[in-house]
Amino acid sequence: MTTNLTRRAAMTGAALALTAPARAANAVRIGVLTDENGPYADAGGAGSVLAARMAAQDFGGSVLGRTIEIVHGDTQNKPDIASSIARGWYDTGVDAIIDLPVTPIAAAVQQVAKEKNRTVMITGAAITEFTSKLCSPTSSHWADDTHALTTGVARLMSGPKSRTWFFITVNFSFGEALESMTAKAIEESGGKVVGDAKFPIASTEFSSQILAAQSSGASIIGLAAVGNDQVNLIKQAAEFGLRKNGLQLAGFLVYITDIHALGLAVAQGLSFPASFYWDQNEASRGFAKRFMAEHKTAPTKQQALNYASSLHFLKAMAQAGTDDPIAVNKAMRALPVSYFGRPATLRADGRLLTDVTLYRVKQPSESHGPWDYYTDVGTLPAADAFLPMNPACA
Repeated sequence: MTTNLTRRAAMTGAALALTAPARAANAVRIGVLTDENGPYADAGGAGSVLAARMAAQDFGGSVLGRTIEIVHGDTQNKPDIASSIARGWYDTGVDAIIDLPVTPIAAAVQQVAKEKNRTVMITGAAITEFTSKLCSPTSSHWADDTHALTTGVARLMSGPKSRTWFFITVNFSFGEALESMTAKAIEESGGKVVGDAKFPIASTEFSSQILAAQSSGASIIGLAAVGNDQVNLIKQAAEFGLRKNGLQLAGFLVYITDIHALGLAVAQGLSFPASFYWDQNEASRGFAKRFMAEHKTAPTKQQALNYASSLHFLKAMAQAGTDDPIAVNKAMRALPVSYFGRPATLRADGRLLTDVTLYRVKQPSESHGPWDYYTDVGTLPAADAFLPMNPACA
């Protein structure tokens, strides 16, 4: 009973937020549906809402003569709550929904958007199926997907001293997909996977998995995990001295807030791919400076994508001259994407195409100031990073 009341209260609160008298009757609304208080709040949360507001401000605050408003809601990391909020938002005038951390949340909201024929832009969850199987004319996938993440790590870390891999993998579908896709790319690059060790989600003890990795003879340990599991795993890997013993750690879905929480002394040497880093060029640094002035932390790639996708949506609406979702999404796919100085386009299936860079976490002595955490190791072109388009999604 308490759970049902809590859920109803959350949904009612979201609906009331849209009907409050202070809101313009004919506003263009972008809804940030994110984790506001849970394990993914640092990567998204309030920073995602701020990024969308910055995009609205930078666009000028209005489009097609209508005020732009940003609303937000907490998924509570429950697909039923996320889909209920999304349904209520679409029914009460939200034009687009963004963010959507983790696969079950994003898949649930993508289905609602498909039913309602409304715009959804996934900037958090990462599975390739959002475009390869679940595509729709009003859906787009902006987050670095699992193919780009795994291919980027496998190809850019390949070399004479990086041929053998061992995986420590969270025992659910996302972790298993990361491991299997990376293993395929490793083998295609001439490497070999010598073993793996699984752990249940929300684990706090990884000693048996780390000992198995140490004794495997592998030169790279792939961490097929995310969120708090990954942070705890990296901490314990440092305690066991994996890096000091010559082993390299490779991650996949890593956020700068994870590195900040760990500290460079613990996270140094970790390699992982990403299409955005706040210090990658002048455009990203300009955005980050404004973001940090208000949020006090560097923007994550998810938060940066919320800015880029919101701005692109507004440009497309202006280009289309209408708020019709089909027309706006056609314009989104036709216009070049402004992605912090990086060439980027939105493919016909809604997949954001851009280069993906492999980063290595700096040693403490290499860092020159707050949030100076990454070194650029190499870049995988967009054509190699992402799967070819499914013709059925064209």
